[in-house]
Amino acid sequence: MPSPLTEPLTIAARPELTGGRRIGVLLSHGFTGSPASIRPWGEFLAAQGYGVAVPLLPGHATRWQDLNKHTWADWYAEVVRTFDALRAEHDAVVVGGLSMGGALVLQLAADRADDVAGVMLVNPGVATKRLDVKLLPVLKHLVPSFPAIAGDIKKPGMDEVAYSRTPLKAVHSMMRAWPGLIGDLPKVTAPLIYFRSAVDRVVDEMSEPIVLGGISSTDVTRVPLPESYHVATIDNDAPTIFEKSAEFVARVCAAPA
Repeated sequence: MPSPLTEPLTIAARPELTGGRRIGVLLSHGFTGSPASIRPWGEFLAAQGYGVAVPLLPGHATRWQDLNKHTWADWYAEVVRTFDALRAEHDAVVVGGLSMGGALVLQLAADRADDVAGVMLVNPGVATKRLDVKLLPVLKHLVPSFPAIAGDIKKPGMDEVAYSRTPLKAVHSMMRAWPGLIGDLPKVTAPLIYFRSAVDRVVDEMSEPIVLGGISSTDVTRVPLPESYHVATIDNDAPTIFEKSAEFVARVCAAPA
């Protein structure tokens, strides 16, 4: 499904808009998704003067079969690579993500606590109450995919440009990474803002208490999204995400007094 909307996004910082400091923002899309779901968020933050990078995670935005050839380690490596490039060119970097993208940047915030200035999460997934996931170790060898998890958007006419199927080997790799991430949550100390949709048919209610109860951050803000489903970054509450995250980045990256 090649499309200009699914290409990685890179926009240079404009320090003249941010008090002379070069501030970077890394945003990650979710599982089976693409930068299309994050692009408007990134473009809004870039308009404030922040340098923005939205990577395309390996195996995404081609064919769903390609995703089964990649693992959590591949997706995380791409996030780390993008972060390192941003960190080298900016005075401070904030990371954010949707769904699996939120889980990836949480792992980054745990591993690089001294380098991450802030964390922005939109409906991140680190656990599930679905019972069928216990069968994934067997099912992934018998069935290549399940029906799509994509398109959980309340606002009519919106498209996250995601796969029409859910590749089982890939989703099993993601879920196998969750226990390690949960174990590392106490290492997350950066300021954090957590956006949560009122209705989410992809990430259930298990993840939020695990994340907010596990991190060591003392500066934590929760923002409800009453009119959005899972892909809230292009749903009815997107303006709330954009405006609140811009305020958050400005606050946590302000120059020391």
